[in-house]
Amino acid sequence: MWKCPKCGREFKNTNQGHYCGEKPKTIDEYIEAQDEDKRADLRLMHRVIKTAIPDAEERISWSMPTFWKQHNICHFVAAKQHIGFYPGAQAIEEFSDQLTEYKTSKGTIRIPYGKIKADLVAEIAKWCYETGHHA
Repeated sequence: MWKCPKCGREFKNTNQGHYCGEKPKTIDEYIEAQDEDKRADLRLMHRVIKTAIPDAEERISWSMPTFWKQHNICHFVAAKQHIGFYPGAQAIEEFSDQLTEYKTSKGTIRIPYGKIKADLVAEIAKWCYETGHHA
C-alpha cells in the first residue's frame, strides 16, 4: 500500500493519481491544479473543445473536465505522459483513419503532450455533439 504524503489516503499503486483535499469545481480549477508543464496543453484542449461546441455546458464529471448537453459529450483528463480524451467508442470508430498516430482504446484517445491536433479534436467534439454519440 502507498500512502499519499499530502492527504494521507492509502492506495494499492505507488503514486496513485488522485485529488488531495477539495475537488475542483470548474475546468479552469482542474487545469490550475495540474503540474505546470501540462497546463498549456490542457488549456489548449479546453479552448479547442469550448470553441467547437460553445453551447455545451462545462462541468467536472467523474473528476474530469466534461462538456455536457443533456448528456456527457466528451471528457479530457491529465495523465503522466498524455491527455486522455474521451469522446466515446463511436467517435473512435468514426475517426479511426485520422487517429493512427495516437494510441486508442474503446472510447479513449491518448494524446501525448505537445502533440494535440486542434482541428481533429474540434472535429471529433463537434461530431459527438451533433450526432448524439457521446462519452
